Amino acid sequence: MTRNKVLAAIDIGSTKIATLIGQLSESGEKINIVGAASVPSLGIRKGQIVNIEEAAEAVIKSVEAAERMAGFSLSRIFVSVGGAHITSQNSHGIVAVAEPQGEISPADVTRVIEAARAISLPSSREILHVIPRTYAVDSQDGVADPVGMSGVRLEVETHIVTASTTALKNLSKCVSEVGADIDCLVFSGVASAEAVLTGTEKELGVVLVDIGGGTTSIIVFLEGAPAYTAVLPIGAKNVTNDLAIGLRLSLEGAEKLKVALSKPYGQKNVGDEMIDETGKVSSAKSGETKDDEIDLGKLGIYEETKKVSRKTIIEGIIRPRLNEIFGMVAAEIERSGFAGLTPSGIVLTGGGALTIGSAESCRRSLSLPVRIGVPDKVTGLVDDILDPAYATVIGLLHYGSHRSESSSNNNSRLKFGEISKKIQFKGIAGKIGDFIKSFLP
Repeated sequence: MTRNKVLAAIDIGSTKIATLIGQLSESGEKINIVGAASVPSLGIRKGQIVNIEEAAEAVIKSVEAAERMAGFSLSRIFVSVGGAHITSQNSHGIVAVAEPQGEISPADVTRVIEAARAISLPSSREILHVIPRTYAVDSQDGVADPVGMSGVRLEVETHIVTASTTALKNLSKCVSEVGADIDCLVFSGVASAEAVLTGTEKELGVVLVDIGGGTTSIIVFLEGAPAYTAVLPIGAKNVTNDLAIGLRLSLEGAEKLKVALSKPYGQKNVGDEMIDETGKVSSAKSGETKDDEIDLGKLGIYEETKKVSRKTIIEGIIRPRLNEIFGMVAAEIERSGFAGLTPSGIVLTGGGALTIGSAESCRRSLSLPVRIGVPDKVTGLVDDILDPAYATVIGLLHYGSHRSESSSNNNSRLKFGEISKKIQFKGIAGKIGDFIKSFLP
């Protein structure tokens, strides 16, 4: 395996900083994970850096652990960007094709995307992504890839994601402490979509809801491309805080309780009990419903509160907060103007998607089909990372593999274009020569 096929990604989140190192397979379809590490976040709140020294220290710790596992140092890294400073808008670009008698080239596509990129932005904001949604060649709309087609006028509809310049600079400075160059900054929602959404879902229309620790990212996909992006400053940490306040537990104890209730995917052993999606406690041996309370000692939570009522936890604390989060998601989708255009429904991912009752609460609040998005298409050291909480960092690796693949395709296209131009030029030169020879005696 050549070293240039090595990909590295860091997801800098509000709860954890995860680093993955992978190698592309020969076919380019599968990514083999050779290094993985996750450490608790420090100096980061609601997706943004609030203490750069603490954040840099945590990033270094995560990267070094992954490097030790993989056995080599990183040179280039894909980094996720999150936070409520992320906004989006759609833009239209139009250019004249350079050679109307010939074909539309990759250079024409680059020019039309640059034309769409020319939007008015304040100095405090920066463009993160310009994602083509659909092209139009002359009067033909809905073109997916115009390269090689004939036409005079080329148009494009793009989705532009912007971010705070200050937030990006702080993030870049934090990662630079690792000693590796940033290959690309990628919005965490775009990365998660690479990991958990299918092509069919994107084409039909789907809403990705990535619930992190401090933020919730929303991306609406229509006809295979993003149409709307937003980030809400609320996440799974709010559920933990509610449990800590309502049950008079420490934050660590509340987090343990939430995780015990939530995994794996809504069902978890608690001693000899199973707690299902509705919050009912049943015996793991007999399957009969039990009405007793949950003993926190069995979960390793040794605090003043010894036992808690499952009904209080599920219906009184967790469900109202989930209803609030998904109510805000529903309002954001309504504001986007694309409500009712997503028959594939909602795909929940991120660590918060594992919270008990999240799928049911989302289904009830948005009246759409819901599924939990679990990342795949990776092999190797994947025992602990095939989990919605790692969707962003796995998606970053997929994003990197597609990026390297598209750049190599563009290079081959350019080479082919140069060859064709030479052939065409030789043909013209030959005709001119024949024309001149006709006048010679």
